[in-house]
Amino acid sequence: MKFRPCIDIHNGKVKQIVGGSLKDQGDEAKENLVAVQDAAFFACLYQEKKLKGGHIILLNPSSSEYYQQTREQAIEALKAYPGGLQIGGGINPFNAEDFLKVGASHVIVTSYVFKDGLLHYDKLKEMKSAAGKEHLVLDLSCKKREGSYYIVTDRWQKYTDVKLCGETMEKLADYCDEFLIHAVDVEGKSQGIEPELAAILGRECAIPVTYAGGVHNFQDLEQLKQLGNGRIDVTIGSALDLFGGSMKFEEVLAFINE
Repeated sequence: MKFRPCIDIHNGKVKQIVGGSLKDQGDEAKENLVAVQDAAFFACLYQEKKLKGGHIILLNPSSSEYYQQTREQAIEALKAYPGGLQIGGGINPFNAEDFLKVGASHVIVTSYVFKDGLLHYDKLKEMKSAAGKEHLVLDLSCKKREGSYYIVTDRWQKYTDVKLCGETMEKLADYCDEFLIHAVDVEGKSQGIEPELAAILGRECAIPVTYAGGVHNFQDLEQLKQLGNGRIDVTIGSALDLFGGSMKFEEVLAFINE
């Protein structure tokens, strides 16, 4: 298991928010923390600690009055740590190359491919062609419904008809280099992980996958290690002391590296 750091940017500032609280109308979100430091500060910190494969997420849509500020923060972070970070949030075939050129190792895509409740393979092929399989991460963030996990889009507000299972991940692995999976029901709440989801990933996923959502203590990390069968990487947001939480950044790194 590797630690994958994060930089979430909303309204031009690095933030940690409660999952599912984000609204495009009014650019609102329930905030856990608004960082004093800018995105480039965190990028430099992650580079200093030799942490690769973390993700920057732009939380404002391109229609937002804050989008340009958010984008500029992201660009500065990518330039500060070239090749060390991935980027997601409004990624499409027309802007993917721009982010890769300024330093992103991968682009992360969700809503361009999963739209109106469906998985559009034509759009997935467009993304693969634009970014290259080796530079593409699919965000398969999901919520539980009727006993199964389904991929959600549009600020995690809309369910698709795509169930997260071994068959789905096997098909999608042909198009991308990695998966990023937020357990939306527990994201940003620092109240514990979704063991059932982690077990599915550890059992079924054949390519690198990063789990996000609910980690709030070292017992959660130990459980992820066991359920993940060495296949799952992890990111921690609100529970990390960098973002106002109780888990010390240095201790997390030491635990992961044991």
